[in-house]
Amino acid sequence: MSIPVAAPWRLELRGITKRFPGVVANDGVSLAVAPGEIHAVLGENGAGKSTLVKIVYGLLQADAGEILWDGNAVHIPDPKAARRLGIGMVLQHFSLFEAMTVLDNVALALDAPECGPGLAARLRDTSRLYGLPLDPAQPIYALSAGERQRVEIMRCLLRAPRLLVMDEPTSVLTSQETDRLFETLRRLAADGCSILYISHKLAEIRALCHRATVLRGGRVVATCDPSAETAGTLAAMMIGTQLRAPASRARAAPGAVRLRVDGLDLPAAGAHGTALRGISLAARAGEVLGIAGVAGNGQNELVLALSGERPALRDDAVLLDGRP
Repeated sequence: MSIPVAAPWRLELRGITKRFPGVVANDGVSLAVAPGEIHAVLGENGAGKSTLVKIVYGLLQADAGEILWDGNAVHIPDPKAARRLGIGMVLQHFSLFEAMTVLDNVALALDAPECGPGLAARLRDTSRLYGLPLDPAQPIYALSAGERQRVEIMRCLLRAPRLLVMDEPTSVLTSQETDRLFETLRRLAADGCSILYISHKLAEIRALCHRATVLRGGRVVATCDPSAETAGTLAAMMIGTQLRAPASRARAAPGAVRLRVDGLDLPAAGAHGTALRGISLAARAGEVLGIAGVAGNGQNELVLALSGERPALRDDAVLLDGRP
């Protein structure tokens, strides 16, 4: 998994310190990212990961330390300055306008005004190139979480970033969407783009990243090749002690049927919706029932029907404790 890493680094942080009232979020943090490297930043909640990458993207200013870009010291006062250098960031929480289209949201994120057929064609071409297909005319509210993340990523990719910062990018994705994202990130890295990757999912870190910097209490405590570690050793670096295996408990026998869905039909809510046809299932007391499927195949529509936000066509299609 390791790649050749040699100076000049694409990004180098030296002694980055950031204080907030009553807490030191980053305490002399140093790390370096090579061109084409996928570099993980690991740590528990509160370890200082998000603060660090916000400093890289210009959302926060360090109280001390130095940022080097291609071997040269730089000041990044705001995200616009970061984008001029070639730094893009996909935030953990989406920043999209739900009532607007994919194209409108992408256009709003560009520093230079651009819209219309030219941008739509560029969006289609770039999204196909990286395996993240998008319909520019589709409204954001009609997209799944994975599709919304594609929009966030495309806002960065259209600016041809040299460093892409990803903060917990798979927290709301299905396993299929995660696999597709990883294919895209590997392709970007192969093209020379550096990626700074934050995640708590250690299996993903081991499968995807070339190197990892581990933070604990705002300080760097280790740098390693994650593929040469186990999830247990990575977790031990993060928390400073070995994890104890949780005690197993006997599974309780499920009780009576609480929720029954019988032949539920529901037409699509719009041009981009999915119709439900003949959905039947039963969930018992004390049971966890999973609903599986690739995004966009009716999961959201089923939740709306079960919660009553879209009434079923028949009263007896959804029964709770035997009552419609």
